[in-house]
Amino acid sequence: MDPHLRDLRYFVAVAEELHFTNAAQRLHIAQPTLSRQIRQLERQLDVVLFDRNQRSVALTVAGKELLEGARRILDLWEVTNVALQEAGEVLRVGIQSSIGRGLLGELESASGHRLALHSASWADPSSGLAGRQADLSLMWLPVPDTGRYRWQVLRTEGRWVLLPENHRLAGKDSIDFTELLDDTFIAMPPEAGAAREFWLGNDGRGGRQAKVGAEAATAEERLEAVSLGLGICLLAENNVPMYRWPGLTARPVTGLPPCELAMVWRADDDRPIILDFANRVVAGGFTLAEV
Repeated sequence: MDPHLRDLRYFVAVAEELHFTNAAQRLHIAQPTLSRQIRQLERQLDVVLFDRNQRSVALTVAGKELLEGARRILDLWEVTNVALQEAGEVLRVGIQSSIGRGLLGELESASGHRLALHSASWADPSSGLAGRQADLSLMWLPVPDTGRYRWQVLRTEGRWVLLPENHRLAGKDSIDFTELLDDTFIAMPPEAGAAREFWLGNDGRGGRQAKVGAEAATAEERLEAVSLGLGICLLAENNVPMYRWPGLTARPVTGLPPCELAMVWRADDDRPIILDFANRVVAGGFTLAEV
């Protein structure tokens, strides 16, 4: 498979900083996550991009070649993206993980509009809506501010738990949430607000406080934290495939309400293109089966 734009942005940041920690801070991700993504890119391209030792990081010959091409690709995409947005032909859809990648084609067909992705971390619970980097957002309910946004539920599914294969409950076909109340969880950052509470399962704890072993601002960081044994986490059933990792497994959870994936937009956004999109989706009773 070809690299994603995100992979190229990660590579360019490391190539320009020549320091993984500084590059991770610039990208607002964890340093182990960045290192893992760069190793994955090297395996994907079958080349070594950086000479690494304990004191320094340097570009290889292959790395220098990729840096030149990656900058051109990213610059071209930025110019193209701006031109499309100015032409009003593309609606930007904010997502916080891969939840939206399989849905865009169906949403384009249902609405008649072209869509583009805006990736956001869980530190932005609006997925770009609040800062107007996105026109619409695919997010799991609850929305961060019910008075500020409108939404249409697209899909309802059960919550699962991601845990190590050697976890005491990993051999069960399903796990009641009461059996997990004393476990340590990976939490979204505090900025995630209601979403943090929902994915800690606080709606099923009867007022008991969740034990938090680490925080993660992206799906990649959460996967990394669980793989390091820092805790377990809840996730949506259809997101289970993106969390496949050696030594980890996922099981359905009973005793919790399901999660709802919704298309969200700003309540004060009265542009015809937004209202037309919303009307087509809502009027058509648009729902999604498993993707």
